[in-house]
Amino acid sequence: MKLHTVEKIGGTSMSDYAAVRDNIVFKDGKAEKEGLYQRIFVVSAYGGITDMLLEHKKSGRPGIFALFAGTDDDDEEGSWSEAVSGLRARMEEINGTLFTDPEQLEKANAFIGERLDDTERCLADLERLCQHGHFALDGHLNTVSEMLASLGEAHSAWNTAELLKLEGIKARFIDLTGWQDAEHRTLDERIERAFADVDFATELPIATGYAHTAEGLMKTFARGYSEMTFSRIAVKTEAREAIIHKEYHLSSADPRMVGEEQAVPIGRTNYDVADQLANLGMEAIHPRAAKGLRQQEIPLRVMNTFEPEHAGTLVTGDYVSETPCVEIIAGRKNIYAVECFDQDMMGSMTEYDRTINEIIGRFKGNVVTKDTNANTITHFLGNNLKTVKRIRSAICEKYPDCDIQVRKVAVVSAIGSDMKVPGMLSRAVAALARSGISVLAVHQSMRQVDMQFVVNEADYESSVKSLHHALVEVYDHGEAICAA
Repeated sequence: MKLHTVEKIGGTSMSDYAAVRDNIVFKDGKAEKEGLYQRIFVVSAYGGITDMLLEHKKSGRPGIFALFAGTDDDDEEGSWSEAVSGLRARMEEINGTLFTDPEQLEKANAFIGERLDDTERCLADLERLCQHGHFALDGHLNTVSEMLASLGEAHSAWNTAELLKLEGIKARFIDLTGWQDAEHRTLDERIERAFADVDFATELPIATGYAHTAEGLMKTFARGYSEMTFSRIAVKTEAREAIIHKEYHLSSADPRMVGEEQAVPIGRTNYDVADQLANLGMEAIHPRAAKGLRQQEIPLRVMNTFEPEHAGTLVTGDYVSETPCVEIIAGRKNIYAVECFDQDMMGSMTEYDRTINEIIGRFKGNVVTKDTNANTITHFLGNNLKTVKRIRSAICEKYPDCDIQVRKVAVVSAIGSDMKVPGMLSRAVAALARSGISVLAVHQSMRQVDMQFVVNEADYESSVKSLHHALVEVYDHGEAICAA
């Protein structure tokens, strides 16, 4: 039986090294060597760095990748190189806050500086190459995004390993980025090779959250790549538990929205609930990453970096709450409802549904939920307006008589491992009505693990608060809805 855990540290937590050292590595600030080992740490880039490398996750502000991909725009000419300079300055600034010894600081800047130099040369060479008519930039963009993504985790993992060595810990930098590696391997092969000679009893591996693979992690998992790396390390090394350290608990709702006093850590839940959260863009873990843990029966624990004494929330495959209840109120703004009405749809629903889904898939549409009736299909898409307009245009081209309406909305869900309580749906709708919120659509599957309410975007926060008050706060849950 394996003794070790695999632990992922999120970007916001990584930005507070003292908290990582005292609350995660040394546990509760205790600096004893006992208990330090039999762990693998998988680290994210420091907060904000991946946004600078790719694009801002929420605002869409372009990072190096987005600027490079748009270099045919005269207004942006050369701006990607300026972004590289800005990134270099920011990374060196971070290094300056971590390394007080001038020699160590110089070493840290040299490590990431060498990779930034290589990156800048590669991008400049590729830009010149693609000015030739036989080479198209689009064919290389996936590789560019992979290369850029690797820089953030290489920076944070190398720094963390070096800082822990200064604390007297036998830390080991595990570089999964494949930098200057001519061989293309699968993710599993790269992990097996990297950990083949690691002694978990005497070494503390610090692995990059990004791993280079033949298929490309960014291409398949987008910004969820670090969770996939974390999951496969846990599976391939046969960990006894997988742990994610975040800057907040997996709580009954966003504490910033409902109030810290009202939000309660969940404590226990299952992978089904984690999938529902991922569908709303509030990932406890990427669904594909959760699949491997679930199949290998590896428990997942989500912990708050800044409350190390709390057991956090344990996620397992077989958990069902002893008493049916709502475990979390979650939601998502910036959803576009694409409503397709066509009188000819009656009797041809399967054909319309298949064709519209193919169009949405072609533009990488993110379907949060959908509803249908005799002559209407409405997809609720978590994409930007530009993508939604392209999808709408393609549907119009295929079905010119189709009346297509696009409306910006929000989706709010009540989620739980067992919500089979008579009257719960009516209680939820009544709570929204008391707050003067108009429900545009309601969805509840027969599995009864979630209820989804589509509301006007302006009513999003009020909807979360109303549902949380009616379905969670009315019970005295104590320190957790179910103790882990």
